[in-house]
Amino acid sequence: MATIDQQFVEYIVKTLVNNPEKVTVDRQIDEKGVLLSLSVDPEDVGRVIGRRGATAQSIRTLLRALGTKNDARYNLKIVNDDAPHAEKTEEKAESKAPADSVEESTPLEEDAAEAAAEESPAEESSTEETDETSDLAERTRAELADYDDLDI
Repeated sequence: MATIDQQFVEYIVKTLVNNPEKVTVDRQIDEKGVLLSLSVDPEDVGRVIGRRGATAQSIRTLLRALGTKNDARYNLKIVNDDAPHAEKTEEKAESKAPADSVEESTPLEEDAAEAAAEESPAEESSTEETDETSDLAERTRAELADYDDLDI
């Protein structure tokens, strides 16, 4: 039978994921406290972790509150048993860009280059980009100057 802490984590995680039947929580006790190892479907790992780990951190915070009530120290470990998924991700990345011609650029540079290429020929686009960039820089400087005048 699962303990209250296992049931607690299972309940929270099962409401978040698309495949609740694949959620398992293993419990181990060591000198540091109770270690709960959470295993979910590979497709649901991102949902459990959340952006910048926010969801996982929230679950850990709730466990800390439960630990205060039960006089225990809980640690949550999210186990990713998905080695084939990691290989697929690497294959997708390799297929998108050949290894010989990998160039580093920011998304903004790519968007600006695509927009300029669609609007006009290559010769005219470079001068238009420069004009747009300088206009943007001037507007930004003017806005910053307005903020400098404020007494905060």
